[in-house]
Amino acid sequence: MNPNLHHLFTIAQKPARRIIGLMSGTSLDGLDVALCRFQGNGTTTQVQVERFATVPYTEEVKAEIRRVFAKSEIDFEHLCLLNPWIGLLHADMVLACLRDWQIEPTEVDCIASHGQTVFHAPQRQHGHVSFPNATLQIGDGDHVAVRSGILTISDFRQKHIAAGGEGAPLAAYGDYLLLSKAGEDRILLNMGGIANFTYLPGSLDPAKVFATDVGTGNTLLDAFTRHFFPEKSFDANGDLAAQGQVHQPLLAALLANPFFAADFPKTTGPELFSMAYVATAQQRAQATNLSPVDLLATLTQFSAEGIIQAIERCAPTASTANLAIYASGGGTYNTVLMNTLRERLPRFAFHTTADLGIHPDAKEAVLFATLANECLVGNPAAQPSQPGSPAISMGKISFAQ
Repeated sequence: MNPNLHHLFTIAQKPARRIIGLMSGTSLDGLDVALCRFQGNGTTTQVQVERFATVPYTEEVKAEIRRVFAKSEIDFEHLCLLNPWIGLLHADMVLACLRDWQIEPTEVDCIASHGQTVFHAPQRQHGHVSFPNATLQIGDGDHVAVRSGILTISDFRQKHIAAGGEGAPLAAYGDYLLLSKAGEDRILLNMGGIANFTYLPGSLDPAKVFATDVGTGNTLLDAFTRHFFPEKSFDANGDLAAQGQVHQPLLAALLANPFFAADFPKTTGPELFSMAYVATAQQRAQATNLSPVDLLATLTQFSAEGIIQAIERCAPTASTANLAIYASGGGTYNTVLMNTLRERLPRFAFHTTADLGIHPDAKEAVLFATLANECLVGNPAAQPSQPGSPAISMGKISFAQ
């Protein structure tokens, strides 16, 4: 037997596996690194987050990614160079974390590398009927594996698309396995660059589980904060938005997009909800002269409205006595956004995923580690499945040698 296959077989036979989950989202703030210990698989999965860190991207790294990020016209050579460069960068970040944690790479069974999304193009968004859904994450898994010396599973989204999904959001799979609870309907709300949620029924019926993007999270807030306040990378705590007033005609123009009326599940990204999208809405609403804080207040409300509308559609008439919202992602730190959600959704009990034992910043990295665990030892039949959410095993395996 090929020694690499023997190594893979040995990992799959272990009673517990240590997997490092990596996640870098559309906010481009850095790499989340979660060292997790897994036992079991499917609905018997148990996970312990042993260590977690967010390794910030330098301004140089952010600038290099932004040269290709969510742009239809790019320097193709630069994209080609970035693919291995990001892989090596992520591997070095993992090794630095392991040194800090005084853990040897040989003590880790696997890295689950999401990569860095640079373009997301579901068919409903790109509009080319002869082409399928598509997405692109860079940070080549072979480079991660060889540089780190650790078996790596990466590029999870491609199998989802190949099997009929849109490549996002993938949270439903990990959320269902790790965070479902009998008797409590749950919404796992993640507010990263894009906002999405997973609905987990208290019946534990996998056929009723779904995950969907709902609109913008922080992507526009971060972009306009950097534009108006170059010394800031984001609107910390929503302090800038709190100084402004929501411009209602602009808010209506921002919400006048077919995406918001589309059926679940659906995906989107900064390719649609860009600074150009906001500029067009400002023209329609005759709101081109808004102050920076008024624009940020309106964009924060725009993020909130996408979430509110989607959650109300998810449970419009059902009793919510047993329905709870567990928030994660950078949006949980935006006081204006969170207060708006609580005020507008008073029927729902609000928590963060910390109440479920997973730090809100670590949740997505843990979810990709869960997908890697399923790739190694799981059964796709244990996954939730419905149109747009195929029951599949995801990830490409890269050996370190």
